[in-house]
Amino acid sequence: MRTLDRQQTLERLDYPALADACARVLASARAGHTECPARGAMGLAEGGTLLLMPATDGRIAITKLVTVHPQNSRHDRPTIQGEMVVMDAATGERQLLVDGGAVSARRTAAVSLLAARQLAPRTDTPMLVYGAGTQARTHLEAFRDGLGIREAYLYSRTRSRAEALAAEMNQAGMRVGVVDDPATVLDEVRLIVTATTATQPILPTSLPADTFVAAVGAFRAHMAEVPPPLLAKSRVVIDTAEGARDEAGDLIQASESGHFDWQQATPLEAVVLDQARPTGSGPILFKSVGQSLWDLAAGQVLADAPDRHHTSSTQ
Repeated sequence: MRTLDRQQTLERLDYPALADACARVLASARAGHTECPARGAMGLAEGGTLLLMPATDGRIAITKLVTVHPQNSRHDRPTIQGEMVVMDAATGERQLLVDGGAVSARRTAAVSLLAARQLAPRTDTPMLVYGAGTQARTHLEAFRDGLGIREAYLYSRTRSRAEALAAEMNQAGMRVGVVDDPATVLDEVRLIVTATTATQPILPTSLPADTFVAAVGAFRAHMAEVPPPLLAKSRVVIDTAEGARDEAGDLIQASESGHFDWQQATPLEAVVLDQARPTGSGPILFKSVGQSLWDLAAGQVLADAPDRHHTSSTQ
């Protein structure tokens, strides 16, 4: 079994290629060629979460074990940590042990990229990102590499973290500025990413109709980034119906308050495979909570990537 560290895992997961793999795995799932059980979740101490995600396409099987500890960011520790094993589905032979946090970071942004490629009304404006953690970084990179976005704004409750990320992205050739109040740039941007652990909505209650929002932060029922009044006006697309109903706190809470009807949500599968489009005239809101189908897509890319990096072996 080959072992890839975080950097080696990241280098093998090109955003556009991973977005394409996510589209292909949707087609495989519809054809009945994949198995993807519901994600297992268990609460941990200090508000942490343990996630277990298996999946197979008949050729390979993967399982990812990840912990999420939002409070770690206050102590300069990684919020997301984990491992993913890629194995031969027919023999069980372990092929790869890779960094699970790196997989989660890249595949989440790649799914948002896939949705934006299909749905975003405009890609000719700067983007606005709420948050300054791993998902903020990967979404900046994915939209830069996949949509050609070259300018962005960052907002974070911890300005120093936003400034550090902006400096790194600027050094990499992307113009990224930090704002103290997102409202000051909302008229300028039409691509918005929310990548926080907020338990109270952070977006405004209204956005222009030609705005695309990727809401990826709230993955537990008690969490929320999107206010119910905005959901009531939005054209909602979800990464998967099962995951959203169980874990998308934004949608769960808006449904309970009467601002959102699950029947109005369009699955990403229908968008990608059937060219379905959500009805209505409001902004497009893509809600993603993640599932092992996307990890399976990452496993396919990793398994098929040329072995051009140094790896270590594990007995």
